[in-house]
Amino acid sequence: MATFVDRVVLHATGGDGGHGCASIHREKFKPLAGPDGGNGGNGGSVIVEVDPQVTTLLPFHHLPHRRAASGGQGMGDHRSGATADDLVLSVPDGTVVKSPDGTVLADLVGAGARYVVAAGGRGGLGNAALSSPRRKAPGFALLGEPGEEADVVLELKTIADVALVGFPSAGKSSLVAAISAARPKIADYPFTTLVPNLGVVQAGDARYTVADVPGLIPGASQGKGLGLEFLRHIERCAVVVHVLDCATLEPDRDPVTDLDVLEQELAAYAEDLAVAAGGVPLTERPRVVVLNKIDVPEARELAELVRPELEARGLSVFEISTASHEGLRPLTFALAERVAAARRAAPAVEPTRVVLRPRAVDETGFTVKRREGGGQVWFAIRGEKPERWVRQTDFSNDEAVGYLADRLARAGVEDALYKAGAVAGDEVRIGPDENAVVFDWEPTLLTGSELLGGPRGTDVRLEDRARPTRGQKRREYTERMDAKAAARSELWTEREQGVWTDPDDA
Repeated sequence: MATFVDRVVLHATGGDGGHGCASIHREKFKPLAGPDGGNGGNGGSVIVEVDPQVTTLLPFHHLPHRRAASGGQGMGDHRSGATADDLVLSVPDGTVVKSPDGTVLADLVGAGARYVVAAGGRGGLGNAALSSPRRKAPGFALLGEPGEEADVVLELKTIADVALVGFPSAGKSSLVAAISAARPKIADYPFTTLVPNLGVVQAGDARYTVADVPGLIPGASQGKGLGLEFLRHIERCAVVVHVLDCATLEPDRDPVTDLDVLEQELAAYAEDLAVAAGGVPLTERPRVVVLNKIDVPEARELAELVRPELEARGLSVFEISTASHEGLRPLTFALAERVAAARRAAPAVEPTRVVLRPRAVDETGFTVKRREGGGQVWFAIRGEKPERWVRQTDFSNDEAVGYLADRLARAGVEDALYKAGAVAGDEVRIGPDENAVVFDWEPTLLTGSELLGGPRGTDVRLEDRARPTRGQKRREYTERMDAKAAARSELWTEREQGVWTDPDDA
């Protein structure tokens, strides 16, 4: 069974917000004493946070689906629902949060660094919070918003000061075991190391970490062997140490050729890496060459032969033996000096600044666009507020639907539909295409709480009977008066012309 996992896909769902409560206070001698419905509680969010005690992403490999708790429902007597606790997931230091398409969302470095993967939904307002001087006893409450759903990729990039790279069986694990308290698996066959190993080295007063990366082979940057899967663990290192096997029995290999192959693979992998501000590219970081296994006489001779050539390239070369521990002390102190120099040259970590971005004066917060497709024409409304208002509306309650119409009108949605060319009867969709609220637009629908006169939970504007406006009543009255005057005038004209005669005069 796997004990080390450095890449997982996390399916996170925030908790739903609790619904608001529509309640009317009742007590003796006060049967209708006003609204007292409480608000719903907010749902919990799914948050990933760096914990120094965690070293693997294994828990998410076994349980990739995580959901936060939902908020409590509002109740009468002004009792609000409970706010759910956030679901905090502990991840190792150096975890990178990416979207499924590879976009980096957060780079979590340092204890306590956190990122909200899926936010919880807001709780709905109760009818007590919705009351106003004109809407004194609302017969509805707002629904709680559903929590966000997000799929993210968690990748672990080991934070180590020194990275050991080399061919399989070059002695990297043996070196980590010799200079630190780490005890990685060591065997006499290739690819013994299947996961990165970390060790802490103490050299005098200096302390630094060393990472043993699984062996590289030609083509590792294109996915051959285990190199590509674990090369991400050397991205954050300050010093790269090439561990070269001087006692290899393969006829086509020698330390110089191995070094050239390793440098080519690192350069090919570094082409796709983004360099952080103030950072040093991987190919420009300090290099140290370690010629291992000099306890073998032939290997010692080969190390002495190739050392001048490697030093001519400007590289620091150390001859060691992990079996006899020869040459390890000078190596550890030399690495400590280079790590200290890299730490001094690193840019100072600045605290995260809070950036305020106020909304522009002419920004409405929503968009209205005319769409065509499948022989149909509709107008799509997208925006944070309109979509949130739709999610909060109980469409089985006419008064709640009327309240939604009031909110949309006050926000300027009707004016925007007019400007976009919408006419009465056009189809309007609020929200994303796959889950939109669809209705036929009626621009003559009046808004305003002054029209509320029916029972709670109803809205006269949504009834079948039409309610004429004052202007319509005035026009109808004028038309009736004009018709009566025209009829009297016609009768009088006919009488003057003798059409109408008195029978007694005949």
